[in-house]
Amino acid sequence: MFEVTVLGILQGVAEFLPISSSGHLVLAQHILGVNAPGVRLDVMLHLGTLASIVVFYFSTLKRIVVNFEWRYVLMIAVSALPAIAVYLLFGDFVQSLFENAKMVGALLMFTGAVLIGTRYLPQGEKDVSPLRALAMGLGQALALLPGVSRSGMTLASARGGGVEPGKAAEFSFLMSAPLIAGAALLEIFKGAAGADDAGVSWGLTVYGAALAAVVGYFSLKLLVKALNGRWFWLFGPYCLATGLLALILI
Repeated sequence: MFEVTVLGILQGVAEFLPISSSGHLVLAQHILGVNAPGVRLDVMLHLGTLASIVVFYFSTLKRIVVNFEWRYVLMIAVSALPAIAVYLLFGDFVQSLFENAKMVGALLMFTGAVLIGTRYLPQGEKDVSPLRALAMGLGQALALLPGVSRSGMTLASARGGGVEPGKAAEFSFLMSAPLIAGAALLEIFKGAAGADDAGVSWGLTVYGAALAAVVGYFSLKLLVKALNGRWFWLFGPYCLATGLLALILI
């Protein structure tokens, strides 16, 4: 139960805050000895954070569906293209980096530097456009690398494009929803429909997913507050310090 609790909290916090969930999972395995989740638990943890996105942005999703806002849906589709292309072309290389904890530490430091750099960008007031959605999609593709934060790269891209913070956060997480769902389906297929449960019961699996959902919801609230309060960049020093610590300890 301890490892499921750690993984649930880690998923809920690092999936949304700009500190890289994949990077922290790799470091937790190497430094704390936390075992990687089996396919079933991994899928359920991701579905837990997907549920927190749906709940947090339910009114927005309802508006998109009821009003049939095809332009918004199209921008989400455009934003997904870079990540899909990178995964298809370089998936094996990206996967190999999960075994290299020192590289993860270096990439965490890269994330930290980018986040600190956002401090010097002006607060935007623009809407998300197709071109800005593509730029955020490129940031999302870069975040396939373990140690590079997805929310950090997409929100930094939006900040550079002058997007208003609330709209940037909304689009950043709604654009991640199809990829989270797709990644969960891919893991199911890879694991023969959840055959790899790593010895974790369904009860613990549901507990971990629920924990990830609850923690993820409050992480989203914290991130939106950080963006509006202009202290988003403060996650940067944490990533720098964590990456440096990883390089020293591993």
